[in-house]
Amino acid sequence: MTAKIKIHIHIPHVLFQVYIIDVTDGHHRWTVKHRYSDFHDLHEKLAAEKKVDKGLLPPKKILGKNSKSLVERRQKELELYLQMLVQQFPDAMPTPLSNFLHFHLYEINGVTAALAEDLFHKGEHLLQVGEVFSLQPLQLYSVTQQLRLAKPTCCNGDAKTDLGHILDFTCRLRYLKISGTTGPLGTSNIQECTLPFDLSVFKSLVQIEITDCSSQQIQGLPSLRLSLVTMNIHRSTETMMSVLVPEAREFSQWEAEGVESGCPVTTIIPVWRNLTTLDLSHNCIGSIDSSVKLIRKVEFLDLSYNQLSSVENLQYLFNLVHVDLSYNSLRVLEAAHTRLGNIKTLNLAGNQLDRLTGLTKLYSLVNLDLSHNQLAQLEEIRNISSLPCLEKLNLSSNPMCIIPDYRTKVLAQFGDRAAEVCLDGQVTTEKELDTVEVLKAIQKAKDYPCLLSTIHTPLKHISRGQID
Repeated sequence: MTAKIKIHIHIPHVLFQVYIIDVTDGHHRWTVKHRYSDFHDLHEKLAAEKKVDKGLLPPKKILGKNSKSLVERRQKELELYLQMLVQQFPDAMPTPLSNFLHFHLYEINGVTAALAEDLFHKGEHLLQVGEVFSLQPLQLYSVTQQLRLAKPTCCNGDAKTDLGHILDFTCRLRYLKISGTTGPLGTSNIQECTLPFDLSVFKSLVQIEITDCSSQQIQGLPSLRLSLVTMNIHRSTETMMSVLVPEAREFSQWEAEGVESGCPVTTIIPVWRNLTTLDLSHNCIGSIDSSVKLIRKVEFLDLSYNQLSSVENLQYLFNLVHVDLSYNSLRVLEAAHTRLGNIKTLNLAGNQLDRLTGLTKLYSLVNLDLSHNQLAQLEEIRNISSLPCLEKLNLSSNPMCIIPDYRTKVLAQFGDRAAEVCLDGQVTTEKELDTVEVLKAIQKAKDYPCLLSTIHTPLKHISRGQID
C-alpha cells in the first residue's frame, strides 16, 4: 500500500470546519471530505477493536475553535493522526479506516474487499433471481489486478472479504452490465476507460452489456464465445472487428471456423456459437467488416447511430430477421436482398436515402422504417409497393410528406393491398380507402388510351397483311 495522506481545510460555514483529505495511491488520487465528528467516530471504532490507543486522536476544542491558529494546529494534528494510522497498517488496513478514506471506492484492495463482502451477503440471492448484475470497470480492473498478484485471496483477515466470493459469483453469473464513466470517476483522477479488465472469469454469461468503455481495455471477450446469446456494446468501439475478433490485433490473416479459404491463414477463429442478438448501436463504426463471418446465428442486428456509408458482408448472416441501420450515413442501398436476405424488419430511419430501387426484392419484409430521409418523389414508392408481406411503412419527416394528399397517393400505389398497410403509424381509414379507389380509377383511365394503342397497333398490321 502506497497511500499518502494530506489534509486541507475548507470552511463553507462559520459554525463548522470541513476537512478535505487528499489521498494518493500510486498514480491515482482522490479527495474525501469529513468533519471532526467523523474522525471521532472512526477513532471510536478503531479503539473498540483495540487497533489504536484511545488517546491518539487530538481532543475536540470548544473555546476559540474557529481561530486561525487553532484551525492550523488542528489541521496538523489530524494529518499526523491519519499518517500514523496508515503507517500502523501498511498491508491490511482495517475496514473502518479503509471506508473513511474511501479505499472501497478507489483503491484496488479496498474495491475488491468491498465487492467480495457484498457478494458474500447477496451473491447467492442475486444468482437465484437471475437479475442483471452491474459492475464498474474499476471493480473489474481491481479483480484482474488482484488475480495477477501472488498474494493471499484474503489479506485483511476478514473471511467475508475473500476474493473467492467474487470468483465463485462470476463463474455462475448469467447477466452482466458494465457501465464506465466518460470523465474522472467521482472525486478522483481515475479515468476508467484506461483501466484494462479481463472477462475470462465469467464462465456462464448469456447476456452482457458494456457502455462507455474502450475496446482496447476489454480483455477476454473470446472466452464468451461458447455461452453468450446477447451482446450489447455502446460508446465503446470504432470497429466490429475489435469486438468480434480481438485476436485480429495479433493475426493479420485469419479465417472463421468452418470456412474454406483459398488464401493462406495464420489462425482459425472459433465462431460465436450461440449469439443471436448483437447490438452495437451508438458507436463509431464505419463499416461492416468480415468479422460478421463469426456470428452466423445472429437474428437481431442493431448498428444504429454509427457512421456506416455502405452495407456489406451481411450475406454471411443467413438467420437475420431484424436489422436496424438507422441514423447512419447511407445514401444508397443497392440490391439489398443480396445482403439482407429474408429479413422481416428493416430500420433505415435517419439516413440520406433519396431512392428505393435497391429494396424491390425484399419479399419477406413486414416492417420498413424510412423516416427522416431525403425521399422527395412519390414514384420511389413503386419500388416497394409490390412487396407482398409489407404491413408497416414509416415515411414521416421526408420531403414527400408535404405533397398534398400525400397519404392517399402513397397508399394508392399499393393497389388492392392499401387497406393492409399501416402508414406512418396510422391505420388506414375508410375515407382514405375511398379516395384511394378514386385515384386508382383515375390512373386506370389514364392508362386506358395507352392500352388501346398497344392493342390497335398489331390489329392494323394484321388487317393490312390480309389485304395484301
